[in-house]
Amino acid sequence: MPFVLSFGSGSTAIFSAGLPVLAGAASESLFSRAQPDGRIGSLSLFRQDEWLLGAATVRSEGDLEGVSRQIYRDIFRGSRGFNLVRIWNYVPAINEHGPGDLENYRLFCRGRSVAFEERYGSGFTSLLPAASAVGCTADALTVIFAAHTKAARHLENPLQIPAYEYPTEYGPRAPSFARATVVPGSDRRVVFISGTAAIRGHATVAPDHLGPQLECALENLRELSQACGLGSDLDRAKGSQRHFKVYLRRAADLPVVAARLEREWLNPTDQVSYLRADICRKALLVEIEATVFAGAPARS
Repeated sequence: MPFVLSFGSGSTAIFSAGLPVLAGAASESLFSRAQPDGRIGSLSLFRQDEWLLGAATVRSEGDLEGVSRQIYRDIFRGSRGFNLVRIWNYVPAINEHGPGDLENYRLFCRGRSVAFEERYGSGFTSLLPAASAVGCTADALTVIFAAHTKAARHLENPLQIPAYEYPTEYGPRAPSFARATVVPGSDRRVVFISGTAAIRGHATVAPDHLGPQLECALENLRELSQACGLGSDLDRAKGSQRHFKVYLRRAADLPVVAARLEREWLNPTDQVSYLRADICRKALLVEIEATVFAGAPARS
């Protein structure tokens, strides 16, 4: 069963990320009252109050870098007047190599980074929102974004070098995202935690070893939770609406990861999806992201 994301309540706004569901929720709808708001290039757009949402799925056709650049150009056109706060990227064959013998993730990163620089100039890194990029089984690139009328705070993890400052050993263009983004509100905040894995500084921790990688990823989550003002456990005891997606390179690791999260992080009311996905670095086994509607109960 493939995982799907949706906007609104109609069947026309369902997007498949091409990821098999291992356990938990098979779908996610963060904005269930969103209404269609036209198209820009490859993007379908939706509106809900002060939110603008969009999604595109485009076959790479042997030019993943060019497709990535064009989708992001469409995002910038479609989101004029809004502030980008979260982007989800589902990259086909993310660890395989494409033109120039570059890994597909690095080709994607170059296309995305060039598009950001074209739109915002050399200082674009200050505007980068929370994001994730994982491998998918589909042969198309799917990109989904959320933007808001209010300016947001983009935050970094003090235990990690910002991704956009990674050295060139990770590719000709560094990844373009912040570790977390906080969208303010009068009655609630929305906190987006980017895909979080076992990285310290810019180095992979314990390559191919699940136990220490999971420990490191959870330490990174704790740091980000503190930076976002949610305590050390993403507001676990405050009754916030929380969504988690857990990406696993190896399906066999599900019992260990699920048991740890359910014991230390999850509430019965949380929505969590465990998904089989390749991760941006071959030596990484687990990645965790979260969305928290903190404060008064959220109207999704």
